[in-house]
Amino acid sequence: MTIEEKIEKMQSGETYLPTDEDIMALQLDCLEKQYDFNLTRPHELERRAELLREMFAEIGEDCYVEPPLHANWAGRHVHFGRNVYANFGLTLVDDAPIYVGDYTKFGPNVVIATASHPLDPELREKAYQSNRPVKIGRCCWLGAGVIVLPGVTIGDGAVIGAGSVVTHDIPANVVAVGNPCRVIKSVK
Repeated sequence: MTIEEKIEKMQSGETYLPTDEDIMALQLDCLEKQYDFNLTRPHELERRAELLREMFAEIGEDCYVEPPLHANWAGRHVHFGRNVYANFGLTLVDDAPIYVGDYTKFGPNVVIATASHPLDPELREKAYQSNRPVKIGRCCWLGAGVIVLPGVTIGDGAVIGAGSVVTHDIPANVVAVGNPCRVIKSVK
C-alpha cells in the first residue's frame, strides 16, 4: 500500500494503525516545520506566515496563529480561510481534515480533535484509532479552553463559550456553552 493510500485510509473513518512506519515517517517530517514555527521570535512575523503556508493544507490571507501551535500533522490536513486568528496553545489533532471558515477566532488553549480510539480495549491495546473531519464555519468565536470532538460541524457565526466541550453539531448564529455544549440563545 502506498503512503497516499495509507493517508486516504487514515482519513476514511476506518480504524487503522497510526504507528505504521510510513505514516510515522511522514508525520515526523511535518512536525519538524512545526518545531521551527514554535521557535520563531516575536518579530519574525513573515517567517511564521511562510512556515504556515508550508505546513497547512490551505491557509488564507491575513491569518495569525500565535505560538505555540500543537498539531499531530503540523497542519498538513488543516484548511483555514482568511483572517483566522488563533491565540496561544491551539491544538489541532489533524489526523483527518479540519476546515475553518473566514474570520473565525480561537481563544487560548482551544482543542480541535479529529481522532478517536475504539471502545474495545483489545483494539486500544494494539493502538488502533479512527478519524472524522471537523468543520467550523465562517465568523465563529471559540472561547478559551473549548474542546471540539471528532465529526462535529459548527455553523457560521456561532459563539462557543469558554471551557465548553462540543460533542455534537452546533447550528449557525447561536451562543452555545457547557459540557456537553448546548445552545442557550440565538445571536440574530
